[in-house]
Amino acid sequence: MPGKTVQHLQLWMSTALLMFTDRIASATEPREKDTDRGDVPGWVMITVMTAIVVIALLTVFRDQVTTAVKNAFDSVSGAGKA
Repeated sequence: MPGKTVQHLQLWMSTALLMFTDRIASATEPREKDTDRGDVPGWVMITVMTAIVVIALLTVFRDQVTTAVKNAFDSVSGAGKA
């Protein structure tokens, strides 16, 4: 029985060692640079589009948003209770 345990341990250790050396080798290899970045990065476009949507909604629904936010703060702070 101890012989099988030693074999399993050796197999596990050799597998772990191979995985470890493979990760080190892939981490140290030079990577190709990404040359196809496009004109505008996606995160910039998403941020600008989100800002435009928020400004448009606030322009149209300013009174409703102000009332909703005021009611929310009043209910949390307890100022709405008489």
